[in-house]
Amino acid sequence: MKAVQALTLTVLLVAGASTQLLKPGKCPSPAVQANFDASKYLGKWYGIRKLPTSFQKGQCSTANYTLEGPGVIGVLNSELLDDGTISSAVGSAKVKDPTEPAKLEVSFSEDSPPGPYWVLSSDYDGHSLVYSCTDYGLFHKELSWIMSRESTLPEETIEKLLNTLSSIGVSVDKMVPTIQDESYCSAMNE
Repeated sequence: MKAVQALTLTVLLVAGASTQLLKPGKCPSPAVQANFDASKYLGKWYGIRKLPTSFQKGQCSTANYTLEGPGVIGVLNSELLDDGTISSAVGSAKVKDPTEPAKLEVSFSEDSPPGPYWVLSSDYDGHSLVYSCTDYGLFHKELSWIMSRESTLPEETIEKLLNTLSSIGVSVDKMVPTIQDESYCSAMNE
């Protein structure tokens, strides 16, 4: 009984500390991008839609990926906060298993464990669909981002990517659009 109470308390603490939703069961294992080529993935991506997170609360989000070494990608995530300041996070992504290069682990500090960053789909020049899931005992927490090389993405592409997420059980109705309006986001380009 005490183990159940401890697990319940843990779940409540994790849920309370995060805007992400906990879902029952283990993480799914979706197919990732076949023959993923990290060198083609490098560069700037714009956030188009995402599942809400506790660590990404702004708009005009971008992710810039650079090659830091064999199997290591530098990550610079930036966003415009409501108060007009720009928030950035610097980290690195590493390929966990060379036979599955689309499954990376990303970390932003030495104090926190790396998180999964799985590229489910990318044409390298237009869109990227990223999925992350972490198990917490009887529950799991998932994150997902739809990104584009431009500040917009055709609605039919978004719908296709949402269908991919929906097919693995992601609650796509919870995904929120990211403002990428040129005048609103002008501070990001200064």
